[in-house]
Amino acid sequence: MGVIADFGAYPDWATGVRSAEVLADDPGGRPRRVRFALDAGLIRDSYVLEYEWDADASVHWRLAEAGSMVTEMSGAYLLADDGAGTLVSYELSVGTRVPMMGMLKRRAEKTIIDTALRGLKSRAESRQGAGRD
Repeated sequence: MGVIADFGAYPDWATGVRSAEVLADDPGGRPRRVRFALDAGLIRDSYVLEYEWDADASVHWRLAEAGSMVTEMSGAYLLADDGAGTLVSYELSVGTRVPMMGMLKRRAEKTIIDTALRGLKSRAESRQGAGRD
């Protein structure tokens, strides 16, 4: 969960994220509102997400301020201890001002999810190797 909460490092591992700025923290000190600048091929945008943290078990987000392209977004990371490591599930729903055909949208969502999970895994493993969690 430490990697997920480190929004300043997202441009290093989250494909397409150019910047992530924490605008406000929750009472526990975790980011509550984050502004993202995204450059993901056809979609270049800036938007704000609002986060809800459930300790180290999950984090859910929703779009708090729409961008010029992104009109809807919600998702979650769900974490579970699996003994040797952490099992991560990722949920994402995105809506854009430009309509996308069903098959193209599903392929784009799959690419986003696969890329996000690979990037998260790589970043978590590199931090673990460096002795940070």
